[in-house]
Amino acid sequence: MSTPRVFIIRHGETAWSIDGRHTGSTDIPLTANGEKRVKATGKALIGDDRLIVPKKLAHIYVSPRKRAQRTFELLNLGFKGPLPWKRHGECESKPVPCDAEVEVTEDIREWEYGEYEGITSPQIREKRKQQGLDPNWDIWRDGCPGGESPADVNARCDRLIKEIRERFHAPALNKPKGDPDAERADVLIVAHGHILRAFAQRWTGLSLHEGPSFLLEAGGVGTLSYEHHNINEPAIILGSAFHVDLEDDAKVDKLGKI
Repeated sequence: MSTPRVFIIRHGETAWSIDGRHTGSTDIPLTANGEKRVKATGKALIGDDRLIVPKKLAHIYVSPRKRAQRTFELLNLGFKGPLPWKRHGECESKPVPCDAEVEVTEDIREWEYGEYEGITSPQIREKRKQQGLDPNWDIWRDGCPGGESPADVNARCDRLIKEIRERFHAPALNKPKGDPDAERADVLIVAHGHILRAFAQRWTGLSLHEGPSFLLEAGGVGTLSYEHHNINEPAIILGSAFHVDLEDDAKVDKLGKI
């Protein structure tokens, strides 16, 4: 029986992500190159024999920002009902079927940057120097004036982690081996760079300023799960293998011997 996972996907490239400008509440679209790369990610990583297996997804959380929603659309998952937003563009004609519910949640919106919205880290350091503040700014420690503190982001991440574990992961881990419902417990999150890095830190129980420095490129994918099939041992998967149906694999081996 597989251990439930959370897949975190950062939205694709935007004009501001290219420039390193902090993009919180500002709603800007993906670049053409960003859309192209996300489409490639969907084709490479989503499918019955890929890293993200649609039939194993129990729930999908998406940020309210259109750059995250468009990224989700381009992953090309197919649903029976409408999405909880008006589509931002066209997608592939043959989506991969998926029965998971899609939910938009403010808990996974990007860090609110306040006075630092739309400017780069070097500009922030210069701004702080002019204000007589410590120019060695660290968002994980200092937060953003006029925006969110690390404690604010902590609370959002912890709330969503608690929901995922109670609604999807704990029930699946407690089901007997062979129960088909236990195999449909993966969760997909499509959001933003800082909030997803914070989410990964909190997933393992680390405070935002004490853990290692995680990076998540535009359009990048990360995987969170548990060690020893134990919900009390949350872990980050550094490398993942593609899904293989053992029954089909056995058939292939049998045919090879004929």
